Amino acid sequence: MKLLIILAWRNLWRYPRRTSIILIAIAIGIWSMLSMSAFIRGMMEQHVNDTISNFVGHISIHAPGYRDDPVIDHSMPQPNEHLLHLLNEKVWAARVRVPAVVSSERETMGVTLLGIAPAQEQALSFIADAVTDGRYLNNVEDKGIILGRKLVERLETGLGKRVVLGSQNHSNEIVERGFRVVGIFDSKTENIETQFVFVGRHIAQKMLQMQDNISELALLSKDRNELENLLQKLRATSPDLDIQTWQTIAPLARVIVNVFEGFLFIWYFVVFIAIAFGLVNTLLMAVFERTREIGLFQALGMKPHWIVGQVLFESLFLLAIGLVVGNLMTWVTLILTAEGLDFSRYAAGYEMAGLSSLIYMVLNMSDILTANMLIIGLGLLASLYPAWRATRYVPVEAITRT
Repeated sequence: MKLLIILAWRNLWRYPRRTSIILIAIAIGIWSMLSMSAFIRGMMEQHVNDTISNFVGHISIHAPGYRDDPVIDHSMPQPNEHLLHLLNEKVWAARVRVPAVVSSERETMGVTLLGIAPAQEQALSFIADAVTDGRYLNNVEDKGIILGRKLVERLETGLGKRVVLGSQNHSNEIVERGFRVVGIFDSKTENIETQFVFVGRHIAQKMLQMQDNISELALLSKDRNELENLLQKLRATSPDLDIQTWQTIAPLARVIVNVFEGFLFIWYFVVFIAIAFGLVNTLLMAVFERTREIGLFQALGMKPHWIVGQVLFESLFLLAIGLVVGNLMTWVTLILTAEGLDFSRYAAGYEMAGLSSLIYMVLNMSDILTANMLIIGLGLLASLYPAWRATRYVPVEAITRT
């Protein structure tokens, strides 16, 4: 074994230019796999997290029929004691959420009215940190209203001015109330800024004459990938309510994640094929140039499986060095892009896809292990053909070949 390792290492550097070229190819290949994986994972994580923070949560609870027709008639009472027990130590918020119309002195637009408990939303949704002008709501009795920046521009209103909010109550009568704009929020996508307006939950309930009823309840768990157990407990406690995970509430986010993962698989396959062709070509050339040497080894008694081992060790050295360099290049790339990749010049296109123009790269340990093991395992497998060719030489013919 020691002899095979020494021979493989020496043979690897007989032609340093060729060896360097294939090492660079392997390093660039693993770097592209991991960097693309980090970029795609970053997009996926950001899109899913944005979806969850856009008032979806990990699990959403509604009255039956609300998701099909989100009106005040499909409201529900506050959570009972059994449900509150399950929600203990969870981040959750109860909201009023109905279609509405907001009017300024000059314009009128359709929006979604969200009556919120400001303290509950701070750990659950984006709105608490998104207010850039004015202030956030103080409590559920706050008589102010928060509008998105794009909505403010379209209504031609501003901070401190009054707007009128209108919607329907249980009697299908139009109810209206005037609010003063106390805050303006900025969002990563324009449609969020034009879709939602925020008021105190109790104020919304009084305006719509809902008593203590709510439209929805959203909660966050410790791990969004392990929600099934909690979901079953919630459904057992409240079988009369519609309880769904974020994947059902926001199916587009799940589709985008599947598309990204499919693209990542295709990219891995393409990079591996390119590396495999380069590796096989390099080893075949090395075997061809050492035909007489291999024939001499066989004549001296070297067994065929030793020759196979020598070629595989050469392949292993190439792959190992290339992977180390490629992983270091990836590490440097992650450091240089720690503050995110800015695609603001393509902001309109990203917003259409529901993505932010600032992407933070995220590299999972599973992606690192998968890419490295894939290159090592399949690379050695691809090297079996050159190794097998090396054992097919007849010693006498190989020694006399010129």
